[in-house]
Amino acid sequence: MQWITLISTVVGAVIATGSAMLLDARRWRRESSDRETQMRRTLYGDYLACLSEARHTCGNVARDPDMQLAARRTTAREAFGPCIGMRYQMTITAPSPVVDSSEDAFRRLRALRDRVMEGVPADDPAYLEGRRDYDDALARLRVQMREDLRGRGGGGGSDGRA
Repeated sequence: MQWITLISTVVGAVIATGSAMLLDARRWRRESSDRETQMRRTLYGDYLACLSEARHTCGNVARDPDMQLAARRTTAREAFGPCIGMRYQMTITAPSPVVDSSEDAFRRLRALRDRVMEGVPADDPAYLEGRRDYDDALARLRVQMREDLRGRGGGGGSDGRA
């Protein structure tokens, strides 16, 4: 009889310990996933803000008819500079579909910046085409980011706007 009690106690302890370990592992995975989702959400927001700031500055430069070409080049180049570092953060953190879209948006913004640096004004068809191309690429990037966060349990809207 004593052996049955001892065996029951050991089996109960093993079951309790195994359950606790399983619950801890699940909790750790969920918390780790939550941390990664939050980190990506922050990175995506920072990247979008960086692109937006550069595009806004380039637009202001393109709308200033009195700005000298040298100043245009310097201002546009400096505005775009922070995007380069953020681009590399995206390439090592985001999944491939988001990286592909972020690269497309980056390149299109860089092309728009180059037009501004050449002195193309904001009402020129070349500028307007570049702006449309960038806006389209940015919209696709937002969709990819949103889908990534939603797939990770991060929520997000479905209306195509960030």
